Amino acid sequence: MTSPPAPAIDRLSTLLERFRVRARLFHAGPLCGVSHFALQPGQGFLHVLQRGELVVTHGARSGAPRRITLREPSLLFYARPLAHSFHNPPVEGADFNCATVEFEGGAQHPLVRALPPLVVLPLARVPALAPTLDLLFAETEALCCGSRLLADRLFEVLLLQLLRWLLDHGDEAGVSTGLLNGLAHPALARALTALHERPGDPWSVAAMAQCAGMSRSAFAAAFRDTVGQAPADYLVGWRLSLAQARLREGAPLKLIALELGYGSASALSRVFSQRLGSAPRDWLRTLPAQG
Repeated sequence: MTSPPAPAIDRLSTLLERFRVRARLFHAGPLCGVSHFALQPGQGFLHVLQRGELVVTHGARSGAPRRITLREPSLLFYARPLAHSFHNPPVEGADFNCATVEFEGGAQHPLVRALPPLVVLPLARVPALAPTLDLLFAETEALCCGSRLLADRLFEVLLLQLLRWLLDHGDEAGVSTGLLNGLAHPALARALTALHERPGDPWSVAAMAQCAGMSRSAFAAAFRDTVGQAPADYLVGWRLSLAQARLREGAPLKLIALELGYGSASALSRVFSQRLGSAPRDWLRTLPAQG
């Protein structure tokens, strides 16, 4: 008698509930000639080439290819701030829908750290995007009440669908190690999702391995090879990312420590200082004032 299949797990919701993402439409329609998109701290971009051709260029030390030519409808996703330029024929311009993307926590957002500088994806390779894209194009082509707000939400849906696709096709997007690779691994994903959902539990490597259904040694080796760091190091990094988010919200350090499994505020402060180079209150003072 065969055992029942393991229950499906939601690998993304907890991440995006704790570290939210916002998209804002800023252009819909043709672009002709050269269009520059400047680097803005904390801001990425999501571009959809609806029709036409496009040449994209980047700086020499950007981490992205110097020059890319697109001849079919495609999606371009910049998770991190990165200056880039579009070059279009001056007469027959390409049609675009463009949005800025802001990840809560900026460069410290777990998914931002896991993603390559640029993802380029021909739309034909992901048929599941078609219904969302049809709605997005319809809203940006017709000036109806609420169209801009609805387009913003559709860009966020599109981004979530893209992240879902990347979980199972990370190698095609240039993801070699990191969180996305770990979430794509059937056993490691169970442990990672549990860490994300219950960061304050008294996790040991043995407990993580049990959650993954692996031996301790096999789990530790697979985690390091796939995610790129030891399980205990990943857990500390996840807890500190959550601590930073809660500090930005104004939560007291003592409460944050209890939520994240530290015995006291001083214990959390000590780990925070060792890993991030400053005490929590000093780190808070370095943040830009909220407008």
